[in-house]
Amino acid sequence: MSEKLNLESIFVEENQIPSEFRIDEVHQREYLSNGEIKQWNGDVHSVYSPVGIKTAEGFKRKLIGTYPICTQDEAMISLDAAVAAYNNGRGEWPTMSVADRIHHVEKFTKMMIAQKDTVVKLIMWEIGKSFADSIKEFDRTVEYIYATIDALKDVDRQSSRFEIEQGIIAQIRRSPLGVVLCMGPFNYPLNETFTTLIPALIMGNTIMFKPPKHGTLLFYPLLNAFKECFPKGVVNTIYGRGATIVPELMKSGKINVLTLIGSSKVANELKKLHPKVNRLRAILGLDAKNLAIVTPNADIKLAVSEIVLGSLSFNGQRCTALKIIYVHEKVVNEFLQLLSIEVAKLKYGMPWEQGVSLTPLPEPGKPAYLKECIDDAIANGAKVINEHGGESFESFVYPAIVYPVNKNMKLYREEQFGPVIPVVSYSDVDEPIDYLIESTHGQQVSIFSNDSEEISALIDPLVNQVSRVNINCQCQRGPDAFPFTGRKDSAEGTLSVVDALRSFSMRSLVATKMNETNKQLFNEIVSENTSNFLSTKYIF
Repeated sequence: MSEKLNLESIFVEENQIPSEFRIDEVHQREYLSNGEIKQWNGDVHSVYSPVGIKTAEGFKRKLIGTYPICTQDEAMISLDAAVAAYNNGRGEWPTMSVADRIHHVEKFTKMMIAQKDTVVKLIMWEIGKSFADSIKEFDRTVEYIYATIDALKDVDRQSSRFEIEQGIIAQIRRSPLGVVLCMGPFNYPLNETFTTLIPALIMGNTIMFKPPKHGTLLFYPLLNAFKECFPKGVVNTIYGRGATIVPELMKSGKINVLTLIGSSKVANELKKLHPKVNRLRAILGLDAKNLAIVTPNADIKLAVSEIVLGSLSFNGQRCTALKIIYVHEKVVNEFLQLLSIEVAKLKYGMPWEQGVSLTPLPEPGKPAYLKECIDDAIANGAKVINEHGGESFESFVYPAIVYPVNKNMKLYREEQFGPVIPVVSYSDVDEPIDYLIESTHGQQVSIFSNDSEEISALIDPLVNQVSRVNINCQCQRGPDAFPFTGRKDSAEGTLSVVDALRSFSMRSLVATKMNETNKQLFNEIVSENTSNFLSTKYIF
């Protein structure tokens, strides 16, 4: 038995942090409400990085800043501002032309890009994401915004013509829904948040935006851009304890759309608080326990390569991560041996290190939870297969491959959302199919096989259990043009560049009987450009 890893050695003293990655503490005392950057003099939340620092007193998480803990009062004032800005669909923003709204979003994006260096550093320090992946998250978010703008231009071009059916002439366009409460996740705090916030905004809705608990400060450099680029009350940031302020917002009945990337339990509780549930639209990205099926006809090396990426990218802290692996009994030993070898090759350390794959975990309670899951599996007959699997120090946990996992274990049913790879051996392909049928989740699955008949026999039942079936590759969200959703408790609504525009709007039309008087009315309105809705303007 080899000695334990010296995980303590990956944490350094303050003066050993490369100068280009150091960060000054960010003490936020402002929030955006009704078009004003307002000062906050109340309680604040201290933000400690998952990156720990060696000090004379021992290991300490690095303090990187503070942000306001606002109350229900501030949240309700901001809600009233968003309601007033929407003004029952009569406000400046919801009645603005599509071209003008696009112009505002383009201006915001340019100001956002100017803050790239600061935002990227804050992503790295707040959630422990590697510096390289933090840059990718920022760049992908900018790409998403521009793709959304292009998609909206296309939608608007298609809507610029009139349709004539059965003696009725009409123009059909998409119109906003109202006030959107937007809450993003900590694992992709910028990207996942903006994949809902930006389409909701550009379609003419007004926004109540609550940053995630881990990943709040990174939005601070963008507050002024939101203020400068949108009419007052259109974007409002709310801070504080979610359990305190969000229920009151929902109880008000003034929220028209709830968008949450997070827990299905939380989403269910929040929806029930709304007094008019039939009026509430929900766009939700929720839990997932994505499954990989490795058949006897799989290319084992390829399967291992994709499963390492799929289960351990950003330490397995992705809703699209592979979280349980079913491997046929004929190839399970070979699979485990190769998987252990590939996991051992992954570089671990601080997020600023070049080529690092495994980094500290942002949730303070996560290492203890993962240990609990591993101990539970061992108590029920499993073993940690790979050397050093599950070893930890403070905020860092080394990946553990756990086998054989069975239905008596937490790892079989709970979404671990961390660097643990549960492996199940199967003899009949109905076993993984039955697992998906019984599961409360239904996001994605990965199939590894080079036998076309075998793949075909799996595709047909699985597309009715999950929203995406991946062949010989890991589960993932992208490309952003593809629909991203899930069945059961994994999602509500569909997100993609185009689908998100649809999700945050509805089809509205203006129609009239086809006669000379009405034709003249429509022609006058269009030629004189007196309506932003009834218009044949063509956006290039």
